[in-house]
Amino acid sequence: MSNKSRNPFVDHKTAPVDTKLHMAAQRAIHHCLPESDDAIPVDQRVNKLFSVSPNVDTETLLANAAENLESANQMAASLAFDLEDPHRAIVLGIQQLIDLSVLLVDRAQEQVAPAAGTAAA
Repeated sequence: MSNKSRNPFVDHKTAPVDTKLHMAAQRAIHHCLPESDDAIPVDQRVNKLFSVSPNVDTETLLANAAENLESANQMAASLAFDLEDPHRAIVLGIQQLIDLSVLLVDRAQEQVAPAAGTAAA
């Protein structure tokens, strides 16, 4: 047998008496539970799997791009030696594009944060 009546000791129509307690409870709830989809601004509802923080400076972005390109370069070089001639040429072409991109990123890094030796010259 289920009891479908409401708790007679709680008045469900009144606002909480202690507003400080109510605000503290709301803060605790928002801290522990994820926000609902309604709380997310409309411009953030883009379906992105990965995103880059807008607060990251250009030098850091370029440094990470250079490291990623170097990793891709090493993977392409390792793969090229495991392949036969037609596929090897394709991978070596990809490696050349990576090398050219590294040169572009390196030049951009020099413009953003010139080395101490080049600044004195």
